[in-house]
Amino acid sequence: MVAPTDLDNVKVVQLASNQDASQFLIFIKKSVPLHLHKEHSEMVYIVDGEGKMQLGDKSFTIKKGDFVKINENTPHGVTVTSPQPLKVLSTQTPEYFGKDKHPVTDHD
Repeated sequence: MVAPTDLDNVKVVQLASNQDASQFLIFIKKSVPLHLHKEHSEMVYIVDGEGKMQLGDKSFTIKKGDFVKINENTPHGVTVTSPQPLKVLSTQTPEYFGKDKHPVTDHD
C-alpha cells in the first residue's frame, strides 16, 4: 500500500482489530504532535521513511526497519525528516477505538 497522493498530513488505515489489539497502517507527511495514551501501549514498526521521534525524555532518529515500544502514559510524537512520508505499522493493545489520545502541551 502506498501513501495517498492527496495526503495532507496523517492517514490512518485500520488493518485488523479484536478485543486484544488493533493494527493500523499509518502514513505521516509532516508530524504527529506529542501525545500519550492512558490505557494503551503501542508498538510501531517503521516500514518506510525517516523521522525524529520523541519518546518520553528521549529524542532519536527512526528509519525503515526500526521498532519502537511505547508504554502507557508515555508522551510520544514524531516529525518526518525524509522526502517521502513516514509509513508505520502500529499495533495498539488492548483494542483501540481512537478515543485514548491525549495531547501533551508541556513536557518536562
